[in-house]
Amino acid sequence: MFRRRRLGMVAVALAAAGIVALPTAATAAPAWGTASGPRPLVAGPGPAWSWGYNGLGQLGNGTTTNSAVPVRVSGLTGLTQVVGIAAGRYAGYAVRRDGTAWSWGYNAYGQLGDGTITNSRVPVRVRGLTRVVALAGGSANGYALRGDGTVWSWGYNNYGQLGNGTTTNSRVPVQVVSLTRVIAIASGGTTAYALREDGTVWSWGYNDEGQLGNGTTANSPLPVRIIGLSGVRAIAGGQETGYALRGDGTVWAWGDNDEGQLGNGTTVSSAVPVVIRNLSEVTAIAASSEGASGYALRGDGTAWAWGLNNTGQLGNGTDDTSLVPVPVNGATGLVGVTAISAGSFSGYALRRDGTVWAWGSNFFGQLGKGLTTPPYSLLPVQVSGIAGAEAVAGGGFSGYTLVNTLDR
Repeated sequence: MFRRRRLGMVAVALAAAGIVALPTAATAAPAWGTASGPRPLVAGPGPAWSWGYNGLGQLGNGTTTNSAVPVRVSGLTGLTQVVGIAAGRYAGYAVRRDGTAWSWGYNAYGQLGDGTITNSRVPVRVRGLTRVVALAGGSANGYALRGDGTVWSWGYNNYGQLGNGTTTNSRVPVQVVSLTRVIAIASGGTTAYALREDGTVWSWGYNDEGQLGNGTTANSPLPVRIIGLSGVRAIAGGQETGYALRGDGTVWAWGDNDEGQLGNGTTVSSAVPVVIRNLSEVTAIAASSEGASGYALRGDGTAWAWGLNNTGQLGNGTDDTSLVPVPVNGATGLVGVTAISAGSFSGYALRRDGTVWAWGSNFFGQLGKGLTTPPYSLLPVQVSGIAGAEAVAGGGFSGYTLVNTLDR
């Protein structure tokens, strides 16, 4: 039901609007450790902003009207002092400074975690969660990392993506079984990932293309260890592909590879991790939630991308798919990048000066530049009206950012 679709952006989006379902899939860097305890995700606290597709309320501003410019996620229901953001395919997620989790948008499978299956155009509180330090969103799931190193999940569960040993959906958070001392979480489609303090990576859920990374293609409703990975410091999840950044600055990938999203120069899928070619000194990674593309940020502030490029989501000035990483073009102003994320067919980057940039599909205004024409951009453009941004996240066809202004 939530498999990747590559029929062209309009067809994909209209089909998705009928039965829709984060990610999202952005870099999940460590958020917890025994030495330092829980730490805030960003400097904050501040308000969250969103733009793009809003047919199910995923902009969180009380409407279902799309917006080609950023609009503020409503704080009327209690979402203030935000310190972290994440996105699912058609839902937004946020962490407040007090450690509570909030969500908004599509909720047919309970992915808002508020005990209902009612969509919400404004933020609602995820039930029963405290001391949250990080969030992630899948196709129709939410995930939370608490300060005690445990992982919690809610929403759709037909492939075991809640990680609690069942395939029963849950409208409220349930604990992922047998995972402790976790420092980062990520999700791609209907598969979830966790990075433990010892540098190992674990996964659970759907596995038709080997995206669990354990050498099989069998689904698992319980966490399994990804083969051959150690010393990992960040993780990301694509639709059917997983990614890991090791401490030596190399990036590894596993799962589906029919568009070159493993970045190793082939289109051969792999059920175990393989190294991505021509990438070194990487500091952050991200992955497309639907578009079969991967992203990396290097220590010199340059962004790199590989895989599917049918709407310019590699940002290199072409629409040619690439089986190996290519630099996102900085000629239009994308330099000094400090964070990177991805939506379904769009890339997002945060610059050191607090501006947000985007490239790729723009059918619903998800580039945030005030227009929906042209329908995509092969090069990065600046998101309108955002300054002082501290974080960026890409949802299905929407973008999100957190601005560093006091919000009391």
